[in-house]
Amino acid sequence: MLSHVSIRDIVLIEKLDIDFVSGLSVLTGETGAGKSILLDALSLALGARGDASLVRHGVAQGQITAVFDVAAKHPARILLQTNDFDDNGDIVLRRVQAADGRSKVYINDQPASVTLLRELGKTLVEIHGQHDDRALVTPEAHREILDAFGGLNELVGHVRRAYADWRLAESNLLKHRARVEAAAREADYLRSSSDELTKLSPQPNEESSLADQRQSMMRIEKTASDINDASDILSGPASAIPTLSSLFRRLDRKKEEAPELITPIADALGLALDRLSDAQSAVETAIRAADFDPHILEKAEERLFALRAASRKFSVPVDKLADLAAKMRMDLNDLDAGADRLAAMEADAKDKQLAFDACAAELSAKRQIAAKALAGAVMAELPALKLERAVFLADLQSDKDARGADGIDTVEFYVQTNPGSRAGPMMKVASGGELSRFLLALKVALADRGSAPTLVFDEIDTGVGGAVADAIGQRLKRLSAKVQVLSVTHAPQVAARSDTHFLIAKSETAGKMSTSIRTMDRSARLEEIARMLSGAEITSEARAAAKSLMSGVI
Repeated sequence: MLSHVSIRDIVLIEKLDIDFVSGLSVLTGETGAGKSILLDALSLALGARGDASLVRHGVAQGQITAVFDVAAKHPARILLQTNDFDDNGDIVLRRVQAADGRSKVYINDQPASVTLLRELGKTLVEIHGQHDDRALVTPEAHREILDAFGGLNELVGHVRRAYADWRLAESNLLKHRARVEAAAREADYLRSSSDELTKLSPQPNEESSLADQRQSMMRIEKTASDINDASDILSGPASAIPTLSSLFRRLDRKKEEAPELITPIADALGLALDRLSDAQSAVETAIRAADFDPHILEKAEERLFALRAASRKFSVPVDKLADLAAKMRMDLNDLDAGADRLAAMEADAKDKQLAFDACAAELSAKRQIAAKALAGAVMAELPALKLERAVFLADLQSDKDARGADGIDTVEFYVQTNPGSRAGPMMKVASGGELSRFLLALKVALADRGSAPTLVFDEIDTGVGGAVADAIGQRLKRLSAKVQVLSVTHAPQVAARSDTHFLIAKSETAGKMSTSIRTMDRSARLEEIARMLSGAEITSEARAAAKSLMSGVI
């Protein structure tokens, strides 16, 4: 239910905090006091279109916060979970409306979209009034209301699952049929191309591996001649190493004859010969490392060329050739075994359609029963609401060829307001006052089925009085035993039945008008109901009538 509303700087409301409780709450006050502003603010918090004109004059922005206390498995909490919002504790909706027209939405202090806010608001509050654009009971929702009244939601779930199964089978069948037909049209090309790719046998990442191998072998090939030249110079016939070795040996033998002259030369030659020996070893190692079969490079280049030629021919990257080959084999398999598989899939889709048809037919039959019961329940409420000559119908049309996720039925509420006239859609035929009373009768018939946890009725008693107003009050009271009811009213008969009575008033402070609201005790309620009975001047007779009215219902 709605537990708290906080409003800041909206039209005439500077600061307003209201705590709501269960049962029937009424809001009364003189014309122009700000009752409609309060509902406009609540609508804004529930996802209504933002409007810069709602912001109080002279301030940058207005703000509305609505707090709801709902059960753990309420659809609102499921919606929050689906959209990854925190749903622990109360649900807090906050709307910030800027004077420049921009608007911000927060759900449980997390930024959100207006679309999600509007969807969430529909599960929490319904606002019904003199104008159908303020009512959430639209023709599109009539089938859902009928299902809720008839207790058919579980069966509706079965129908939706059967529909989903059938549509999935149909979708798979269409895709398979398209593959088989496409494969049949290109059978010769497909077979030759598949044979070509099978023979080529492309492997994952083969192109990059071959390219790396080719680059490495080409680098080795370029340096091999230089390494061979180094080998010839160091170890070939023209090598200076034997001559230097002979010279080193002669000098080494004569070191004792002139050590101071020969030793430095011999030592330097010894070091040089050691380094040249190291160079010879390094060259031999390099020659062994660079030794490869030129045919390997040739084969790698031929393989790379073949892969890239196939890539160009089939217009796919080389790395996708293996996937293409697999797809061609699958298409050929579909072509070869397609007839049997296609027949099996057609039979499966037909079975699933028949299962849906049976489930939808069962739902349709139960909807017919529920439609008559709902019409009877609503009709029972109409006489006391001064609609004794009116007729209410839950018009249900079934079309077996118009299959949908919700079955084969369309539902729209029709009314006949005068004998002899033609019944038509309730939202179009009924006048403002009649529509409000039809909606009230419908809600009473539904009780807590197919209803948001909070219902708001905006002046549905306009233009009626006496027994009709009292009948409206009785039904609002009955309805409040199942759901929270808020009613903006001018009827003392309705106000007298409230559990909580709010007075909305307008006052002037420092040259500025502002709207305030307060909860009234019994004595204050008596005065307010007396004012509603008599007008601006409250007489003793009005007070006596108010006391009598309150005593009769409390």
